Amino acid sequence: MSGQHINSEQVKLYMSNRNKNMTQDTAAAKAGMSERTGRRIESGIHQPKCKQPRTYRTRTDPLEQVWDSDLLPRLEIEPKLKPKTLYLHLMRAYPGKYQSTILRTLQRRVKQWKLLEGPSQEVMFTQNHPIGQQGISDFTHFKQATITILGEPLKHMLYHYRLAYSGWRYAKVVLGGESFSALSEGLQEAFFQCGGVPYEHRTDSLAAAYKNLTKEEQSDLTKNYKGLCEHYHIEPTRNNRGKGHENGSIESPHGHLKNRLYQQMLLQGSFDFESIEAYQAFINTIVNELNQEKEDKFEQEKRQLHALPTHRFAAFAHVVAPVTTQSTITIRCVLYSVPSRLIGSTLNCHLYDDRIEGYVGYHKTIELARIYAPNHSIRRTHCINYRHIIESLVKKPGAFKNCSYRDEILPNDNYRQLFTQIKERIGIDLACKIMVYALYLAHSLNKETEIGSYLSTRLEQQLPLTLKQLQDTYMPFHVTEIKPAPELAITAKHYDHLLLGFTPKENPYAH
Repeated sequence: MSGQHINSEQVKLYMSNRNKNMTQDTAAAKAGMSERTGRRIESGIHQPKCKQPRTYRTRTDPLEQVWDSDLLPRLEIEPKLKPKTLYLHLMRAYPGKYQSTILRTLQRRVKQWKLLEGPSQEVMFTQNHPIGQQGISDFTHFKQATITILGEPLKHMLYHYRLAYSGWRYAKVVLGGESFSALSEGLQEAFFQCGGVPYEHRTDSLAAAYKNLTKEEQSDLTKNYKGLCEHYHIEPTRNNRGKGHENGSIESPHGHLKNRLYQQMLLQGSFDFESIEAYQAFINTIVNELNQEKEDKFEQEKRQLHALPTHRFAAFAHVVAPVTTQSTITIRCVLYSVPSRLIGSTLNCHLYDDRIEGYVGYHKTIELARIYAPNHSIRRTHCINYRHIIESLVKKPGAFKNCSYRDEILPNDNYRQLFTQIKERIGIDLACKIMVYALYLAHSLNKETEIGSYLSTRLEQQLPLTLKQLQDTYMPFHVTEIKPAPELAITAKHYDHLLLGFTPKENPYAH
């Protein structure tokens, strides 16, 4: 069988059989070749005939007239040019000469040029992180799906903290963007949950932490962030501006976390949650699962973290807000109502990401949910709680008619719709009286939902709606007002009858 032609598959089968301790003749027979050919294969003399690479073209080069003279010089000047851009250039410069099929040829030619003669590309270098050395913070948007709270879209971000060595992480829902309060609350909660503090805290150029004045100025920490780092004895560092990949130890885990959250939401079949607290609890569950995968390395790193201080740093911004005669305060372009008893006072307000705490002296008097403007084009908005002002408004319900924040006084969309329907049926003036009194009852009896349902039922059934019906339904027993006795002017003469036994009128000594 000299001069026998065999292919590469026969060679592989022969060598596989030999590796199974078969004899040369048996292995050769199973591969369909002679024993002599087998010996030649093992000695390296005999090789299967392979098809030689083609060195000639099978068709005319469609770019022959423009590649060297037009396209290549442009690529050498600006290597970032894409094949699609060059294709559109050819269509404009040489109308009717080139067909759309040339695009694929152009893509292959540009790719080949970049591989053989193109510029050097940026190399990413894998980093070894010392144990316990670095913790990293960043904010990220969850764009995989629209998260809703009871059907309403939730505008939010996620604060994400991660230990660089072990990969232990913490995540928190953030409502107001990359603020210092969000950074401070999230970072401190992460420190206390992991039980220690690394020696270095890494961020990008967060406005919450850096003034970002000039490229040359490195020591431009904000006062609050500097105080936070000093409190925890941690060194603040950041990557170069515009170089997000330098924060790669958090950028890539962003994707892992959000993908895990998205997949779990798909599995449960919903992106809707009962409350922000329920959404945060869902995130905590996923984060805990991810942390369990890093448990061994985290236990090693935890021993290298330095101890927590005895108390936390102030995680809020401070604003002084005077209470107006309208029983409102204004904080960061948002108008908030407060209890009317505070009119004329000045509140020291602590601004957190999700709430505002108001103090008079050292006493906490109110806590308000913090509200943010819906978008950048609308900076001002209102947050009015009718319970703060209803006792005054019920005394002058006509003020409700033209109140500048009338819609915000109504507690929800259901009440706003009810007011519109009542107004259309009985007119604006009487509608204001009925709605104000309904809110007063809702506040006094704590029956907001029940009274809203009562109004809705009366409207649906085309039944009359009056103040008396509201009062008879929810306050059928009225307490008669007891007027105090008039004050009498008492003089010493009124006590004479105690001594002489007759009234002042009978006193002969009365003048």
